[in-house]
Amino acid sequence: MNIWNITIHNIKSKPLYSFLSIFTLSLSIMLLLGIQQLKFSFKNQIENNLGNIDLVIGAKGSPLQLVLASILHLDNPTGNISYEEAKKIGTHPMVTSAVPISYGDNYKNYRIVGTTKEYMSIYNAELNTGRAVKASLEVVLGATVAQKLNLKIGDTLVSAHGLIDNSIDVHSDKLTIVGVLKPTQKVIDRLIITNLESVWDVHEHKHHNHHETHEQHEDHKEITSLLVTFKSPRALLTFPNKVNKSTNMQAALPKYELTKLYEYTSVGFKTISWIAYIILVISCLTIFINFYKMVKERAFHLAILRTYGATNFQLIKTLIYEALFIVFIAFLTGVLLVKIGMYFVLNTMQTNVQPNILKELPFQNILEIAMLILSMVIVSVTVAIYPLLSMNISTILSHEK
Repeated sequence: MNIWNITIHNIKSKPLYSFLSIFTLSLSIMLLLGIQQLKFSFKNQIENNLGNIDLVIGAKGSPLQLVLASILHLDNPTGNISYEEAKKIGTHPMVTSAVPISYGDNYKNYRIVGTTKEYMSIYNAELNTGRAVKASLEVVLGATVAQKLNLKIGDTLVSAHGLIDNSIDVHSDKLTIVGVLKPTQKVIDRLIITNLESVWDVHEHKHHNHHETHEQHEDHKEITSLLVTFKSPRALLTFPNKVNKSTNMQAALPKYELTKLYEYTSVGFKTISWIAYIILVISCLTIFINFYKMVKERAFHLAILRTYGATNFQLIKTLIYEALFIVFIAFLTGVLLVKIGMYFVLNTMQTNVQPNILKELPFQNILEIAMLILSMVIVSVTVAIYPLLSMNISTILSHEK
């Protein structure tokens, strides 16, 4: 007796039941995997990219927007602040480091960030090839940028104004690639790093008065934000309030803002997860009803197979194989739907969010979901085939007319 042939025949003989089982199961798998991937990606962005940044200082506005724009690079900045004012903060006795960043341009949707050499140490970033930026109009590429755009040392690029790729407002200055960073799995992988002078020169050199001295020119420089690290956590109690009240700048606590955002989004994550579990239960009930009905309807045929030498174990195997086949097809369909769904959402969003902020779900998480689904299906099938275990062959055959 070829068990696989019988299994395929059983699935083909009831296409509607098979389709409903696969459809509902794959839908629950899609939702569970999708939500898990979003949660994992979100947590990864928060945990990996904060580094030792205690405070973000920038223009007044939404503190969450300031954090998203300055640390995760997922939003527009709230404005600019005076570089001279920002430098004073770096001299405060409570401050260990104050790293300035300035941005407002992009190259093919990847942000160009002007900063100092201390910025790379926040993410423990190291050069893979080439050297660090030494002069204006030189850039170092994050690993993702170099890979996705197929750029190498010596290539030049022309930046576009704004944070979304466009061919209308393009700068005339060419930026030369002098280095490429090693992959870090952090936000710096998708950034183009340069010095502050490059950003200033690209935006302002044509507006400068030729008689203006270097010192006068420096006085009105602006940056986007300042990433601050304190010597002691106690500074968090007083320093942000002091900045907010005594200056025209805004101080935002990144850990607080991102944790609050995660708590808000977790409500939605949990809601969708519960919907997925409800669909999973419905799917298992569909499978249970399907198999239970099949055992009842085919009792005579199963009894005939027993008379030809088939054991209960062999008959049960045909049903188990059918269930496994349904789970396998449903899981592949669910994974495929997640991939298509994520790709569609990211490519239709009118933002500068890069697709690589989504992290692949660890195999362990996928395995846990797969084992949960498989366990529920096996329980459903086991309960459904109980009549088969207590089947009385002679009684069934004698009642067949």
